[in-house]
Amino acid sequence: MGPQIDMSGPGGLALALLPELVLTGWCLVLMLVAAWRHKSEGDQRLIGRLAVVGLVATLVVVLGFWVLGVSPAGPEPMIALDRFRYFCDAIFLLGAILAALLSLGYLGRERVLVPEYYLLLLFATVGMMFMGGSSNLVMIFLGLELMSVSVYVLAGIDRRSVFAAEASLKYFLLGAFASGFLLYGIALIYGSTGTTDLTLIYARITALGLESNAMLLVGTGLLLVGFAFKVAAVPFHMWTPDVYDGAPTPITAFMAAAVKAAAFAAMIRVLLQGLGPADLVWTEIVWWLAAITMVVGNLIALVQRHIKRMLAYSSIGHAGYLLAAVAAGTEFGAAAFLFYVFAYTLMTVGAFAVLAAAGRRGEREVRVDDLNGLAKRRPWMAAAMTIFMLSLLGFPGTAGFIGKWLILSAAVQAGQGSLAVILVGSTVISAGFYLPIVMAMYMKPPATDTVHEETALVGASRWVVAALALGLLVFGVWPNRVLDVARQGTEDLKPSVTMTVAR
Repeated sequence: MGPQIDMSGPGGLALALLPELVLTGWCLVLMLVAAWRHKSEGDQRLIGRLAVVGLVATLVVVLGFWVLGVSPAGPEPMIALDRFRYFCDAIFLLGAILAALLSLGYLGRERVLVPEYYLLLLFATVGMMFMGGSSNLVMIFLGLELMSVSVYVLAGIDRRSVFAAEASLKYFLLGAFASGFLLYGIALIYGSTGTTDLTLIYARITALGLESNAMLLVGTGLLLVGFAFKVAAVPFHMWTPDVYDGAPTPITAFMAAAVKAAAFAAMIRVLLQGLGPADLVWTEIVWWLAAITMVVGNLIALVQRHIKRMLAYSSIGHAGYLLAAVAAGTEFGAAAFLFYVFAYTLMTVGAFAVLAAAGRRGEREVRVDDLNGLAKRRPWMAAAMTIFMLSLLGFPGTAGFIGKWLILSAAVQAGQGSLAVILVGSTVISAGFYLPIVMAMYMKPPATDTVHEETALVGASRWVVAALALGLLVFGVWPNRVLDVARQGTEDLKPSVTMTVAR
């Protein structure tokens, strides 16, 4: 048993929020620096490097909490102190660090001089940390809005691009609409249980037999609609291709990995920690969302020729895989989610990093054929992209394979064999758009001898791509340590009914 924090007073709450406070304080420092130095590319790089320092410092604090095993001394009023929070925070911060490192060279190359870019990235990360670490519906909603507003602006940060403006506007309008569903769902759940605290919601549903309460069921349905939009589940996915396509590529990687992970983390915490007793209702809904999302996302990705748009629809398919883990409704399913979202962050950010090196002006027009012969001119870049594509496919020897195997196991253990069959079938379909990229790089000649001369990973991007590719191989062969940590991260997620009612 590690150190315990009593959150009954403001001092204990502040200590429990130390990671978020550290990152927020660093945001304030960056605001002063950006107000003082904001006129040149060198100034922007300085702010970017300082942003990375702040994210790494926050990650150190989170890991400190995790290693020490910090836990609550009593009730958790709004902030959870559990290993699920620490694992999720580490993923969010990792995604933000990778996005910031990729942006250091990308913004200068694309002539985007907006130092506030890194501030928004950090504020979005703070919102994600609140989403993954809150044990109260109101706090989750506040975190969601902080994250969403920041990402709305980041999607349209390149003000010279009409596609970026379209992405930002669509994301804002549809995101606000989805937030209304989420907030109305929270109101109805509060009306039926008398609380927004997740642990107390679990206790009152159990003690009062509210599993079939009409207001609670409607509130749960509206809550799922809001979360389904944020994770880009079909049929709430229509914003995803245009937003991912128009946003700067590092931000697209950030949205596809970290933003999606934050929405899923909040979703799992709400469903397991709060609405666990009503699982017969929401598991059926999530089952259908998962099945439809896997099939539709992969089928539409199959006909895409532009790589960025293909990866956008691919991310929808992967949202379906993660929903399959949620649909299991078990702690093992939550552990499968944690491992898969970790692997998905590595392979998605890596794929978008290579795409950013292969294109210019947002990389919207990079087609599969544009990578023809890349292995001849840039063998190491082609090798890394191959690892990312094979991991997204779920090829044995990569972390993506272990993640999908865990989700399949969770579905089978939960008696959802048909969903596991759909997952396998969707994975087979996905080979139709991942493998052609590998074939283009290795089996097709380049259009000209000079076609890939400017295609190069420079600066931090080179080390990021190398580390991500190596990590996918290492965790694909030796996944045990991450598996153990993922399992431990879900042990405290579902509250004990006896202890909760006593509270």
